[in-house]
Amino acid sequence: MHREFSPPPHAAEFSEFVKKRLAEVKDAGGTRETVTVDWNGQALHVDVIEAPLNSLFFNPATHRIRAQRSHDPVRDAQLDSDPFVATSQQYLAHLLQAEPKDPNRRDPEFDELLRSLKEFGQNDPGLITHEGVLVNGNTRAAALRELGVPSMRVGVLPESFTWEDINAIELSLQLRKDHRRDYSYINRLLAMEEQAALGRTPEKIAKEFRTTADVYRQERWILSEIRDQIERSRSSDRSTALRLIDFEDHKEKLKELQRAYTKMHAVDPNRADVLKELRLAAISLGFAKTDVRLIEDGVEFREKYLDDKLPRDAHATADEEDAIVVPGLGVSIAGATDAVAAARALTDDVIKAKAARGAASVIPEEQARAANAAFDELKGAFDVALDIAGRQARLKKRKQLAPARLADACASIDQCVVDLVNARASRSLDEEDFDDAVLKLHVSLSKLAKQAGRGLEEPGAGVAWLLDAVGRGGLR
Repeated sequence: MHREFSPPPHAAEFSEFVKKRLAEVKDAGGTRETVTVDWNGQALHVDVIEAPLNSLFFNPATHRIRAQRSHDPVRDAQLDSDPFVATSQQYLAHLLQAEPKDPNRRDPEFDELLRSLKEFGQNDPGLITHEGVLVNGNTRAAALRELGVPSMRVGVLPESFTWEDINAIELSLQLRKDHRRDYSYINRLLAMEEQAALGRTPEKIAKEFRTTADVYRQERWILSEIRDQIERSRSSDRSTALRLIDFEDHKEKLKELQRAYTKMHAVDPNRADVLKELRLAAISLGFAKTDVRLIEDGVEFREKYLDDKLPRDAHATADEEDAIVVPGLGVSIAGATDAVAAARALTDDVIKAKAARGAASVIPEEQARAANAAFDELKGAFDVALDIAGRQARLKKRKQLAPARLADACASIDQCVVDLVNARASRSLDEEDFDDAVLKLHVSLSKLAKQAGRGLEEPGAGVAWLLDAVGRGGLR
């Protein structure tokens, strides 16, 4: 969310340096280099100066690595409390060089930028505040520092700009279509959330992000579910929890989940919630998109494929939940939300185990081993269940293949009727070719009838018609 930061060290001195450099640029005459930014819907042109890199600060509010900050909660907390000290700036530099989905690994795109800067130098200027905070060009600054370059060309924003102005400027620059490196998925969601917090309408935000209002609402739903998963994954002592970056690689799976959930929710909200929980569990367990799709109906998937594969302590079904007593009958039935509660409990087991597994280096060894064992056991159960579900889906598809092909053939024949009428109306029909085609159809129908009627003592109405029609033709 938007927040104000106190000025970095030596802000006043750097501001004076900037004013002198800007004055020198203006007094030099001739054509001045400028940077154009979009500010409140208007083009703002700011002068470019050469600034020493060791005097510039990475932007703690940059949208570029907003989600990745959660990679190390301790350093993230320090970054929040004191963003301009050396350790906080070093953490920002590390994240700017890291892969968005795994900050433990260096991003190949950063190395590509490094090679480009080394060979061709800095093409486009960055952008800073009067106090030396980088608004645009944070990643380039990190690369130039690694190359040992002493200074960087930067445009300078007006001294009166607030942090709200700075965030808006950075967002508009990052969302330009020609920008070399897009936001990571979660950072894009966070940027949308920030715009909503500023009171902007879904339509305006969608326009800024070059998408539709429906897609924007989908993205907000996904971020809400991610935050819910993070909160539910917290351990009782709040020492472990999932992080935003744990969802960075699941964009398409989350989008498919939202579409499937919305469609089912319109028919049966409870089944939709079970579907959502089980798909989220499968996503957290690391299954591929094609595997997650196999959970088409959460209740059916759990009852038919998953329940008997789960560890004993995770085998909470609707039967074992609190039941509802029917007045006057003396019997109990499962509550309408029992299946949802059981699915939520299972998903909680998965995400808590994953959170502890990801924090293995900071929790007791025994706790880490237990988390790994629980995670592996749950993943094994889902793996077997999804394998069976996949085989059943393939079998079902084969069973439906012949009817589907026949339906396609019917559609072609219907179109043939239209073409036949048009050809006769225009007197362009080749009667002999048409007659040959009908004979081929008869042969094909004879083959179909032979296979369709095989082994049937009492064929259905459709097959009976086919047998009778082909038989009368003499080609049976």
